[in-house]
Amino acid sequence: MTEKTVAIIGGTGHQGPGLALRWAKSSRYRVIIGSRDTAKAQSVATSLNLRLGEQRIEGMHNTAAAEAAEIVVLTVPYSAHTEVLESIRTQLKGKVLVDVTVPLQPPRVSHVYIPPGGSATAEAQALLGEEVRVVCAFQNVSATHLNDLDEALECDVLVCGDDQGAKAEAIALAEAAGIRGLDAGPLQNAVVVEGLTAILIGINKRYRADGAGIKITGLP
Repeated sequence: MTEKTVAIIGGTGHQGPGLALRWAKSSRYRVIIGSRDTAKAQSVATSLNLRLGEQRIEGMHNTAAAEAAEIVVLTVPYSAHTEVLESIRTQLKGKVLVDVTVPLQPPRVSHVYIPPGGSATAEAQALLGEEVRVVCAFQNVSATHLNDLDEALECDVLVCGDDQGAKAEAIALAEAAGIRGLDAGPLQNAVVVEGLTAILIGINKRYRADGAGIKITGLP
């Protein structure tokens, strides 16, 4: 089976490196780290490949990464969300965009913030139009746990979107990372999934936890 290429835009930040490691380790995907700074993307890719013990990850400028991929994963702060989407809008046409962005409003990052468009993912879909199939996923997975390849991830990934094929791609990415992916309904539901991140941040702080997650019980 031919590997699909996944590009992580903003991949040098908080969650991107851990996702890149796990997808590269699965050998199911060719993985590209994207950044506005090409040298930084290449440096992070080099360090991740050293951890893997093989050359599985490349570093590129955001636009080149998005152009080269069939699936694009966006892991940027909400403050950069619109700007980055505008910069790769042309390269995203006809592709799946997995939006991991959470609309946090510092310094009150443990307070749920609902953006004007309803959710960051809904704003991405409205900006990009029907040519891009946008889904919401991976907001509630701890970056600390993602980066530890020896750790089994005891959480679920909730996936929201209006295109079943795009949701299936995101669920496959979750499974490749060693996490159960669940169809959490239409794009409209992304506001809840994104909001859970603020709640988890507050739980981590109050209970001195290290990366609390979400687990859905009662499923067969």
